[in-house]
Amino acid sequence: MTATTVLAADTPSLVQSVDWLAIAPVIITAAVALAVLVADLFVPEGRKPLLGWISVAGLAAATATLLPLRGGDRTTFCLTTDPAACSYTADRFTLVVQFLVLAGALVTALMSVTVVREARTPAGEYWFLLLSSAAGAALLPASRDLATLIVALEVASLPAFALVGMRRGDRLSSEAALKFFLSSVTATAVSLMGVSLVYAATGSLHLTQVAGRLEDVPGQLDTLAMAGVALTLVGFAFKTAAVPFHFWVPDTYVGAPLPVAGYLSVIGKAVGFTGLVLVTVIAFPAYSDIWGPALAVLAALTMTLGNAAALRQSADRSHSAVRLLAWSSVGQAGYLLVPIAAAAYSDRHQIGSTVAYALMYAAVNLGAFAVAALVARTKPLHRISDYRGLYAQRPAAALSMAFFLLCLAGLPPGIIGLFAKVAVFRSAVDAGLGWLAVVMAVNVVIALYYYLRWTALLFRTPEAAEGVPARTKAPWPVAAAIALTAITALVLSGAPQLVLRFASGSLFPL
Repeated sequence: MTATTVLAADTPSLVQSVDWLAIAPVIITAAVALAVLVADLFVPEGRKPLLGWISVAGLAAATATLLPLRGGDRTTFCLTTDPAACSYTADRFTLVVQFLVLAGALVTALMSVTVVREARTPAGEYWFLLLSSAAGAALLPASRDLATLIVALEVASLPAFALVGMRRGDRLSSEAALKFFLSSVTATAVSLMGVSLVYAATGSLHLTQVAGRLEDVPGQLDTLAMAGVALTLVGFAFKTAAVPFHFWVPDTYVGAPLPVAGYLSVIGKAVGFTGLVLVTVIAFPAYSDIWGPALAVLAALTMTLGNAAALRQSADRSHSAVRLLAWSSVGQAGYLLVPIAAAAYSDRHQIGSTVAYALMYAAVNLGAFAVAALVARTKPLHRISDYRGLYAQRPAAALSMAFFLLCLAGLPPGIIGLFAKVAVFRSAVDAGLGWLAVVMAVNVVIALYYYLRWTALLFRTPEAAEGVPARTKAPWPVAAAIALTAITALVLSGAPQLVLRFASGSLFPL
């Protein structure tokens, strides 16, 4: 036997088989994005709306491919030397978040069909950017190495900058896109610095290997590892709009088209919270004494500042409705952070409460933005006062909006909102974070005021000067988005166990 033969026998093969079914949701979304961009070159102007329906169909197909994966036991792109270290894992956590992302993007696409046509937005570019961002957001929960996590984060984020600035000639849109871009790039740069420090301390980027090696970091590298852990969290905290990384939210939501604002409020947050869960619970459990207290403080600050700012919104101020939803989303982000912080003090099963809450929040918040998009067709100033007497003009839309707001407030008949808040509250109590549970309870009471104030406005008599406006027909894609989210919220309120089972079970392999 020659030396070459011996060397070949001892060298592990670098050839991998790819599990195409596992990565199908991401591949289909990305492929449809490229197809739409190319098709835009050949489709005549009068048939551009067809691109929107291709995008809707693509997102529906990508969502449907999650069904064969429901076993949650597939991996691919694994190291040949360590089959347990994989770059892509389709476990239960991945599938739940991918469903949230793809279904949320589907609702956003339905909201966008009419907006793209009426605002004369470049159709090919819009749908390409939306689908590309959705592909990155769907990749992130499956990512199990730090390099793929950062790449997925940027693929989800970079198209979003352009989507925010798509309204040509609109100063607010341009300013919002620039502020969003500069602050996000800074946060990403800090995260990349953190990843490089973690790699220097551990010699690996795979989350499972990083976790094992951080358990036994040499003393001279301990400070380096701690700095890397802290800096890595910054980029994901920015995406969640956690205080003090929240300052981009109000102006970005106001400047963006309403479907894009709704997309950022749900899918953008899902990206941030997914990244936080993966790096804290899987990669950095050895440093839970650092990120646990930090996230607990961030949760308290975020929910308090978000609710206080939402409380101050004047009903007659332009864009006050969008600003209230923006600040409300900051407050909701604080609740979502609570179970992640609690996981540092008990076990990682606590993060199931974050997933359960995120599913509820995604359905009702997208629904609220869909109703806002409908109201904005006749009242483009986006004021809260524009919703006065909405029930007299559009009873179904008013009832849907009232239900969405009650779910966000956690009041009956929005049972799913109440139960989701209880699950988050319980995670804090079980982890021994009694002070955080008290802060959350106070903030829930504060939020009741502005949610109920808006709800009551929907059923008040229109002002005499306005009367009951002439009823106009709602575009059916927007009506479909409202109906889809309202039905989902109703079903979840009638059977909250469909979501709450995630709060009590393990989403990661044992």
